[in-house]
This record gives sequence, C-alpha cells and structure tokens, in this order.
Amino acid sequence: MSDRLILGTRKGTFILEKKDGRWQHVHRGHGGANIAYAAQDPRTGTIWSMIDHGHWGSKVSHSKDGGKTWEEAGQVKYPEGARHQEFAMSEPPEGEEPPPQKIHDSKVLKLWYVEFGTEDQPGRLYIGTIPGGLFVSDDDGKSWELNRPLWNHESRGGDLFDGKKPTGPTLWFGTPASMGTGEFAPGICSILPNAKDGNHVRLAVGCAGAIETKDGGKTWQGRNKGMIVDFLPNKEPEWGHDIHFMAQCKNDPNHVWHQNHMGVYYSDNGMESWKKVDDTDKGVNFGWPICVDENDGKTAWVVPQVSDQNRVAINEGLFVARTKDGGESWEQLREGLPQEHVFDTVYRHAFHNKEGKLAFGSTNGNLYLSEDSGESWQTLGNNLPPIHSVRFA
Repeated sequence: MSDRLILGTRKGTFILEKKDGRWQHVHRGHGGANIAYAAQDPRTGTIWSMIDHGHWGSKVSHSKDGGKTWEEAGQVKYPEGARHQEFAMSEPPEGEEPPPQKIHDSKVLKLWYVEFGTEDQPGRLYIGTIPGGLFVSDDDGKSWELNRPLWNHESRGGDLFDGKKPTGPTLWFGTPASMGTGEFAPGICSILPNAKDGNHVRLAVGCAGAIETKDGGKTWQGRNKGMIVDFLPNKEPEWGHDIHFMAQCKNDPNHVWHQNHMGVYYSDNGMESWKKVDDTDKGVNFGWPICVDENDGKTAWVVPQVSDQNRVAINEGLFVARTKDGGESWEQLREGLPQEHVFDTVYRHAFHNKEGKLAFGSTNGNLYLSEDSGESWQTLGNNLPPIHSVRFA
C-alpha cells in the first residue's frame, strides 16, 4: 500500500501512515540510532532497518508488527579469509610505477541497502554493503551468504581469499559515502531484481558502475557502455563510474535510469547502452536520487542540486524535475515546495514513488509528499532528524 512511509533517519526509524485523510507519525524505533536505510518487504509486511551504530557497528533489525516492536535479525558478516583491494587515490610521480594497492581483511563498514526477492522467491533478501559485497538470504534474514562470484570478479582483482594474490588491480573505486569508516571503499547502493525473473538482478556500485546477472548470481557482467567520466584521460572506461542511484521501470524493466556523478543517464534497451539526458537549462545535471514510473519507463523524476561542491537547492528554491519522454525534455515542479533560502540536500535513497505518489526527505529534516505525480506538494514534517531514506510500504 502507498499510505505508509518508512523513514531511515539519523535518529531512528520513523513510520508514518495516512489515517482519516491525514498523514500521521505512528511509530518510531531505534531512538537515537543512525539508520542508513529502512524499507518494508511487500511480500510479508516485515520492516527492515539497517542500523549504523557508531560504537557497535552495523546491525540488521526488523519489525513484524508494523514498527511497534523491533528485534535483531541474522547479522551480516564477511566470511573468514575474505579480503579486498583498496583503490589508490593518488597518482604516482611521472615515470614511476604506482605502489601496490592495499589489501584489507574484509569487514562490514556499512549496511547500505536492502532489497527483496520476487514473489516466487519466498525468503529471498539482498543486502548491499560497503565495501562492495552483496549478501543474500533465502531464509527471511536468519542467515546471510556473500555472493562470491561478484566479490571475486576480475574487475576487483579476482579471488583474494585466504592470502591469494590478486590477478590485477581493482577497478572499483571508493565512494565518498565510505568516508569516516577508515577506508575509501566501494559500495552497492542499488539492487534491482526483475519482478518477472528472479535470476535477473541488476546492481549499481559506487564507484564501479552498473552490473548485471541473468543466472542468479553465478556470473556478472558490467553494463557501462555510453557512460562518461569527463575528468579521466579515458572518458569512457569500462569501470569506475559513480552511480548515485539506479532505478528501473517495474513493469517494463528494459527502461533503466540512474543519477550519476556526471549527470542523468537513461537506457531503453535493458542497460545494453546508456544515453546522457541532462538539461542544464532546467537545472538537471547533478543530484543523488531518481525515481521511475512503475508502468511508463520514459517517465522519471529527479531532485537536482547545484553541484558536487555546492550541494544545495538550485538558486535556493526547491523543485523536482520530471521527464515524460525519456529525457528529451524536462519540466520543473515547484508547487507547494519552498522557494526561498532553501539549503536542503536529498540523499540517494531519500526519494521514492509508488502508485502515483512521490515522497522525499532532506538532510535538514524536511519531508515532502505529492499525491499527483509531482504536480503539487505538501509538507509532512519539518525539524525531523537528517533523513537518509524514504520508502513507501
């Protein structure tokens, strides 16, 4: 249903419901705890929260009664012997060989995203982590297993388990979201199962790019053709793309969109290739989240910002940009949103759509809702904690 909102915030998990025509706060869990992401499993109704404790580390929590009570689920841990390379950020002096990349014993730095399997996969859940591991559960979160074909992918230097030497350098760069963890590491920020084929799953990795499996995770292929990294000598590398968030049309998954550090990208051929669809005149270039219509794959929404260096609303006025023609044209939707002295940032997981409704929350603790596909907006809350994720139930 789209009359419930799940918020992951800096100070807990918030549940809002529409009752008697009004949106109301009904439950709050994990008081004071940093929630990286929270969402409800549409198959079971269980709400899942990824807790990022400053002292205790990352924990998986879930509620089976709509957010009234919470308990720990099975915890995500890297298996013994798991290792990974850290990308070297600095270039060596001219004429010198680059130093060997650091190799780390792997541990969970952040539980960044949770996604749910298809209707014919009861008990299937996915968690994406920093430093770039995909964990899978087939028993409704009681236990988790690292997907080793992706972890050991050649683009990361192959199998490093138990002291094995890398076959090459890692091409998965770090994401700024890992800062503060003690390591510049990549992270899986988007997981997109195909509702019609549970063996078909797409991922977005910051900073690596779009990746896909069609055989249930046995093999993985990069899908980054057409993306540009304009500050590199090779502007169209196979790997190293900083996708902020990726979404696909639920009922026509040939249509895939992502908000990239370099702009907005759209694919109408199932990620075989990408097209950049910016409109700088309408402010559409830099941002974090993106939503796609559930039925019309050419319709998408973004919440733009000025730039990476100036992460605030453009001209201090908040708007959502929408396209209905695959990015050929964009329009600004402002009705009901504040237009003066706005300095909000909307994170990659803090914008969602379902059944014609859209909602987004900001780092300034403001929450907005549209019930008419973005034409007009209402304020659901101010002075909330910084909002990391927004999801309709």
